[in-house]
Amino acid sequence: MPDILIVLIVILILAVIWRGPKTLPKLGEAMGRGVKEAKSEAAKAQEEIQTRTTSSTTPTDETDPPA
Repeated sequence: MPDILIVLIVILILAVIWRGPKTLPKLGEAMGRGVKEAKSEAAKAQEEIQTRTTSSTTPTDETDPPA
């Protein structure tokens, strides 16, 4: 776990040096919007899958066909 923290800190330092401190908030905002949109789309997809599976497994009012 500490190795991941060190890598993230190094990436953050490199991002500040490369992009500059003024553009970093814009970059963070864009990443946040992307993550939020991805979560919302994943929730929609999961809901659609769940509704499809529950609608296909619900019993229907089928009766025996007439002889």
